[in-house]
Amino acid sequence: MHNDRTTTEDRLRRVLDERIRPAVYPESVPLTVGVWHAPGEPVPVAEGLAAPREPIGPGDAWGPAWGTSWFTVTGTVPAAWAGRTVEALLDLGFDPNLTGFQCEGLVYRADGSPVKGLNPRNQWVRIGAPVAGGEEVRLHVEAAANPVILDYEPFRPTELGDLATADRRPRYRLGRMDLAVFDAVVWELVHDLEVLDGLMTGLPEESPRRWEVLRAVERALDAVDLQDVGGTAARARELLADALSAPAQASAHRISAVGHAHIDSAWLWPLRETVRKVARTTSNMTALLDEEPDFVYAMSQAQQFAWVKEHRSEVWARVKKAVADGRFVPVGGMWVESDTNMPGSEALARQFTHGKRFFLEEFGIETEEVWLPDSFGYSAALPQLVRLSGSKWFLTQKISWSKTNTFPHHTFWWEGLDGTRVFTHFPPIDTYNAQLSGEELAHAVRNFREKGGATRSLAPTGWGDGGGGTTREMLARARRLADLEGSARVVFERPSAFFEKAHAEYAADAPVWAGELYLELHRATLTSQARTKQGNRRAERLLYEAELWSATAAVRTGFPYPYERLDRLWKTVLLHQFHDILPGTSIAWVHREAAATYAAVAAELESLVADALAALAGDGSAGGTVVFNAAPHGRACVAARSARPADELPRPAPTTATAREGGGYVLENGLLRVEIDARGLVVSVIDKETRRETIPPGAAANLLQLHQDFPNMWDAWDVDRFYRNTVTDLTDVQSMELTDDGAVRVVRAFGASRAEQRIALPDGLRRVDFTTEVDWHETEKFLKAAFPLDVHADRVAAETQFGHLYRPAHTNTSWEAAKFEACAHRFVHVEEHGWGVALVNDSTYGYDVTRTARTPDSSAPGTTTTLRLSLLRAPRFPDPRTDQGAHRFGYALVPGARIDDAVCEGHRVGIPERRVPGDRGTPSLVRVDDEAVVVSAVKLADDGSGDVVVRLYESLGGRARTAVAFDFPTATVHRCDLLERPLEEVESTDGKVELTLRPFEIVTLRARRGSPSGA
Repeated sequence: MHNDRTTTEDRLRRVLDERIRPAVYPESVPLTVGVWHAPGEPVPVAEGLAAPREPIGPGDAWGPAWGTSWFTVTGTVPAAWAGRTVEALLDLGFDPNLTGFQCEGLVYRADGSPVKGLNPRNQWVRIGAPVAGGEEVRLHVEAAANPVILDYEPFRPTELGDLATADRRPRYRLGRMDLAVFDAVVWELVHDLEVLDGLMTGLPEESPRRWEVLRAVERALDAVDLQDVGGTAARARELLADALSAPAQASAHRISAVGHAHIDSAWLWPLRETVRKVARTTSNMTALLDEEPDFVYAMSQAQQFAWVKEHRSEVWARVKKAVADGRFVPVGGMWVESDTNMPGSEALARQFTHGKRFFLEEFGIETEEVWLPDSFGYSAALPQLVRLSGSKWFLTQKISWSKTNTFPHHTFWWEGLDGTRVFTHFPPIDTYNAQLSGEELAHAVRNFREKGGATRSLAPTGWGDGGGGTTREMLARARRLADLEGSARVVFERPSAFFEKAHAEYAADAPVWAGELYLELHRATLTSQARTKQGNRRAERLLYEAELWSATAAVRTGFPYPYERLDRLWKTVLLHQFHDILPGTSIAWVHREAAATYAAVAAELESLVADALAALAGDGSAGGTVVFNAAPHGRACVAARSARPADELPRPAPTTATAREGGGYVLENGLLRVEIDARGLVVSVIDKETRRETIPPGAAANLLQLHQDFPNMWDAWDVDRFYRNTVTDLTDVQSMELTDDGAVRVVRAFGASRAEQRIALPDGLRRVDFTTEVDWHETEKFLKAAFPLDVHADRVAAETQFGHLYRPAHTNTSWEAAKFEACAHRFVHVEEHGWGVALVNDSTYGYDVTRTARTPDSSAPGTTTTLRLSLLRAPRFPDPRTDQGAHRFGYALVPGARIDDAVCEGHRVGIPERRVPGDRGTPSLVRVDDEAVVVSAVKLADDGSGDVVVRLYESLGGRARTAVAFDFPTATVHRCDLLERPLEEVESTDGKVELTLRPFEIVTLRARRGSPSGA
């Protein structure tokens, strides 16, 4: 019987490939083709349509990398085809196995209106069903010669990732360009057989149903005349009818298929190409919606909707109508499918603010599902933000990529930092590009971990990554799988319908996962492309300052608040937090443009900040200086978010620097004593108040360490644990000197690179500052800065959005061992009872922590905890020159730090004070009286009302009670959601409200300016 089965299955696949599929188009005639190659970047549609054409035909080459060619195809439908269905088959030179990763096209009618997109799985354009015969056909194709960056031999370094380095040779040869008769009966037979083949594959060998299907397939194949497939296809379908009509068991798993095209907003293509990818895909999906009444399509990323609106008005009209009909479903509620590890607190909140507001303003829709199938791990801050944005469901797929531990749930409650829970689904089909194949459905059923409690899962269905979306073939499969014995039941429906049913069925019994959803893969995304990450951090800080000082100046002086500019700049920064831009995993073109964009954003924000500060500082010609402190904590007698004239500030005792016996220097400032040895390494940091030594005996801190870094796959994405097997300590000193301002300057050379470090002990601060400048010219290396600490700790606290989370410092289980590289925002903190150390930074994200015996003598008690910041990598794919050149990093060691000190110093290092000409200070617009409460935003309301919006959170992980005082007359104060929509009025007395916050709770307040009612 085994031989019977394999013989039949082999026969089926050959007959399908060589006889039945080709018979879908039994007759064809060639089209005449002309082409115009655009000389540079893509041109407007009208220009492309009007340009002169020259002849081209099948087999002819076209398309240098990133070029655009405009094809025009013309022909006449033969009169003999009257009454039949006719399609144009337009093959641009596709490789059918690389959908979304190669050439693509958008078809236009003669009047310039878009018809549909072309890709390897969607090469047809319907001409008529039926045709009358004699119709003149004229279609235009805007074809993009996007080069193949990732193919059958992935991760090869390539220069094709940037227009500036790509060669100009043609990359494609035109394929079939025909008019053809479409035989619907044969097409349906193809899908009958494919579905039954997939069903057999998924059924157990001993299943009677499998053998029943096998015999039906044998009879159908016997009925097919291989020289007259079209004439015998109907009879073959009749012989399959019983096998396809047997209903599913009542207990069959239920799969909610959702039409989908995961489109990376940039990745192996630049942003400008994504604009066109979205237009192609949405053209296809709106056309498919018109043809298929049961189809439902979901699209995330407000930015992509906005691109359609801006660049393709005809497609936008079709999208708006389909959304109004309830079948083109906006999901996600975010501006883009962002990375969620690295965006700062406010940035992650604004992803929801701007995304959800777009869907509300354009469609009147309150999105409820947060849709992040492909981001590289999920912050523990997300559940609270999801709920505060007005959403209630969460979907991801990427955790199935984890390589060490299998995530234990598919439908569950996800509990965030503050205890907020969000109902979450992780589709067991294990792909966000489902094709609804039998193999996929069988895997989903076997894989589903909530069997016996829940009965349904979701399948994002369609070609993705590079776009394409759902095809008519997938819908044909779904129709057959709606109620088929041996298979899960499949129905297309809106994501909200799935979540409502899953919640009603399982919410009471669903398991709980607390904390972050850590992806055990792609850990190097926390370090790759350092310039992009630093551009993001700087932009976030400047946006915070621009809002704060503009709002303060608006209330104090009538300064015009720059609503539109801030909105535009926020959206630019949010776009670049997409999960292949900020993580550093896109081609060189993307990161080159990102660097230019961040520079322009920073320049404009610096100008906005300067204008606001000038309005606040008074007379700039008076010869005085005003010190502005935007940080959420006070510094040097300047309160948080306020300013004072410099001549009013106390001057702490200066730091002293002396020569150290044996070489090096000793720095002291009354709080710390720091020893730097002859190698330029920090060998002692003594907290003078407690007389506690920070550095273990025989160890050295601020040690640069270099590792070989060649992961098994995914060069820019991954760092594998074996990178630690080899390490070079960079201890050779090229020069060391004491600078005029009392810092120690150390220069080192290694490989083809150079590092210059500045070690400083600021006056009056319990903090050692380090500035590291690296001229980086290594390949496949990983640079770390190591700080061994004389602290026994089994966990570390790492800052994340709106709080911090604890991660183990040990490797007791595979779950802990897998977190050998993790994300921290401004600080990592380790602590014994009563004494701790913080390592704070201004622009890095990746870190690791290890523990070793305190001395080389393993019998000695105690352990050393070593924290290391990840500075630079040098992968060669997809950008072969990743991070080559100059970089600057700032970080600091804070001995004796409690967790509140870590929070405070992290902000201080990241938000330096500003000194501007002037003669007038300004008090803080908003004050809080509990240091545990951090204000993350002060701004004017986005609706232009002039209301002041303040967002704050409890930062230490405990209960906090604070008075929030507004330093301006307030009429009312409301507690709001993230979108600044009032939830409830808060009692206010003399512009002050009392709040009680739970651990890590986020609160948004909206204060209306003016006298209280009745006053």
